[in-house]
Amino acid sequence: MVERAERVLGRDLSPLLLDPEAKLDRTEDAQLAVLLSSLMAWEKVGRSIGEPVAFAGHSLGQITALLAAGTLPFDEGIRLAARRASHTQRAADRTQGQMVALLGATPEQADAVCATAPDACWVANDNAPGQVVVAGTPEGVDCAVGAAPAAGVRRTARLQVGGAFHTPLMEEARVAFAGDLEDAELLATATPVVSNGDGKAYKDGGGWRRRLADHLVHPVRWRQSVETLVRMGATELVEVGPGTTLAGLARRIAPGINVRSTDDLERAQS
Repeated sequence: MVERAERVLGRDLSPLLLDPEAKLDRTEDAQLAVLLSSLMAWEKVGRSIGEPVAFAGHSLGQITALLAAGTLPFDEGIRLAARRASHTQRAADRTQGQMVALLGATPEQADAVCATAPDACWVANDNAPGQVVVAGTPEGVDCAVGAAPAAGVRRTARLQVGGAFHTPLMEEARVAFAGDLEDAELLATATPVVSNGDGKAYKDGGGWRRRLADHLVHPVRWRQSVETLVRMGATELVEVGPGTTLAGLARRIAPGINVRSTDDLERAQS
């Protein structure tokens, strides 16, 4: 799988996954490493899960989900993931931005904090109850952090990222990525994929051209995405890929649902 991705992109990717000293500070390298490790995990454990009710992925993970669902062919998905990372990195380099997590905050509190810095700070991630991320210009984020205590936000934590992703500061990336998506092969599938943009499930192919591009400037609505999976009848949520971050968020969003990760599945198979 990695060798095929290397042929598609014309570059070495194996060191990103095999070299413990590999540098993943470049957005494109980090995102391709996550994408490929997630796809390899799906190839290994996916069949043990059974027939999914639906797929969902957080931010870049939407491309992973579309690949797993069959909406995107492998070569097309790898190419789009690389272009997406390149565009967002370029936009971040040209327009300085920051992101900060509001811990213990409600979406309403996050909106109030952002209102203190109009057109400079926006909600970027609604991850789970008590975890909302805002992003914007350095000045806008500083203003939001300063306003957080008065809004009732318990604590703030600045994220070590290089840009204000999922905000209007990524408009340059949205326009460029929309051009890449114009001729992309996107197929309708039997199993739907839930969009981070509006938390709704879709089986069509073509509509993802707009959804994937627009998502670069709109918030990640992960809480709503997981709630949609539960409403669709999911009795178990499985995070397939590196780490357990999404599994942890899912337990906070849907405490009554069984949640597992790739590590859990591998232990069960051994």
